Amino acid sequence: MSGLELIHADILYSGMGLPIRNGAVVVGGQTIAAAGELDSLRAQHPQAELRRTVDVIAPPPVNAHAHLDMSDYVFQALPYFQWIPEVVIANRSARGLAGAKNGLAQIRASGAAALGDIVWPKTPEVMAWLLGEADVSGVAYWEVLDPDPATAEQTFRQVVEDVARFRKLERPGKMRLGLSPHATYTVSSPLLRLLSDFARREGLPMQLHVAEHPSELELFTSGAGRLAESFIRSMQTSVPGLTIADVLGRAPDPELTPISYLAELGVLDAKPTLIHMVNVTDADIRTVAQSGANVVTCPRSNANLECGTFRWADFVAAGVDVALGTDSVASGETLSIFDEITAARRIHTSLDPRLIVRAAVKGGRRVLGGQIPFLRRGEAWDETYIWPDTSS
Repeated sequence: MSGLELIHADILYSGMGLPIRNGAVVVGGQTIAAAGELDSLRAQHPQAELRRTVDVIAPPPVNAHAHLDMSDYVFQALPYFQWIPEVVIANRSARGLAGAKNGLAQIRASGAAALGDIVWPKTPEVMAWLLGEADVSGVAYWEVLDPDPATAEQTFRQVVEDVARFRKLERPGKMRLGLSPHATYTVSSPLLRLLSDFARREGLPMQLHVAEHPSELELFTSGAGRLAESFIRSMQTSVPGLTIADVLGRAPDPELTPISYLAELGVLDAKPTLIHMVNVTDADIRTVAQSGANVVTCPRSNANLECGTFRWADFVAAGVDVALGTDSVASGETLSIFDEITAARRIHTSLDPRLIVRAAVKGGRRVLGGQIPFLRRGEAWDETYIWPDTSS
């Protein structure tokens, strides 16, 4: 007996370069002796005994976008404009620390290596807990919503105070603080500028929801459509008379898109992580690539809310780093990153599954920071490198 075991994988990702098909690792005790193509390893280590064949061998994946405080919601797959009032708004009383703790338990049980979580501004106790107590690494993004340009300075001053307070709770190796202007149309243009400049100066990672539903593009091009109508209707009681042009600081235009708008404002200079990005143009993809911003896709949420399908291959071809997130229990059904990977492989059938594996590992770490554990000679072997089957 050589003491060497060979584990074969349909996809092997060592954390370097691109994942390979028909790969393997040779393990001796708790140490990796070699990793690479199956045929090469068999030739180099003929004494190694084949233990088993698995779907994927790779470092643990990252859940780059979630809403933990919605984890006590009941999942419902509904069209976007039905889901918002019937699920998100109707169940707001369920949001809070209890849901966040429940959600984090699900995240940890799923095997995710790190987490990007959006913290609703009405639940500051969730942020305090994530930064000060929770046993997880990643980024907790403090969400900001204020479409009224008249209150932009006041809201920004409050955010600066919040950041100063929360930063005192950060712990080495655990969750660090970030900012999340909610969306392109729920934060006024002057506030978006202030927040992105502040994030860049302070080294705060930033996430925002962009181009999730097709009607968001319509809002920017014409100021009309279901999203524009819904938004204006919701503003009638809090900010009577507020218009889309007021929020954007300019009139909608047939050439304007959510991405070109962010570029005009200088928001992309902060290299934010852009969530969803389903309804984009070819020019948008080029703009994102040139800015160096990252993108997180949430395939199950996009499908369940009937928002469309992320143009994954086009973003990769442009050189944009893509990561994966589960969004919320309410929209994605579970917080398991492996469930999300499985769904991504099912939804994006024409996409090379190696790109999905790379996104879940390297893309997520590009978004949240942190080192990728490499699978190479001399490194420690961990059984968590063998993923659950995500091929079906």
